Parts: sequence; C-alpha cells; structure tokens
Amino acid sequence: MIKTYAKVQAALTTFKRDERGVTAIEYGLIGVAMAAMLAGVLASTDGKFLAELQQAFESIAKKLTAATPTT
Repeated sequence: MIKTYAKVQAALTTFKRDERGVTAIEYGLIGVAMAAMLAGVLASTDGKFLAELQQAFESIAKKLTAATPTT
C-alpha cells in the first residue's frame, strides 16, 4: 500500500512540474488576442479595407489573365 502511495505521489509531482502544455496555451491566447484585434480593426473600417483588398486581388487576376498566352 505504501509503494502505491509513493508511486501516485511521484506521478502527481511529475505532472505538476510538467510545463510542456503551458507554451501551447500561451500561443493559443496570443492567437485569440490577435484575431480579436484584427476583427476589431476590420469592423471599424466599415468594409472599406475589405473592398480595397478585393479590388487589389481582382486587379492581379486581370493582369495574370492578360499575361497568360492563349493556345
């Protein structure tokens, strides 16, 4: 019985000192904070930013289409 208690105590101590998952949690929190800030910035521009971004991609697509030779 004492051996089992000692093994359980050692396992709990090892588990308590293990910090491998802490870094992943920190990176997750940073990602959530960045996503929230980005959503706030995009929402505050009243869609102007997204419209300009769409226009830029359409312009690039037109230039690529014009540069592609037809066979």
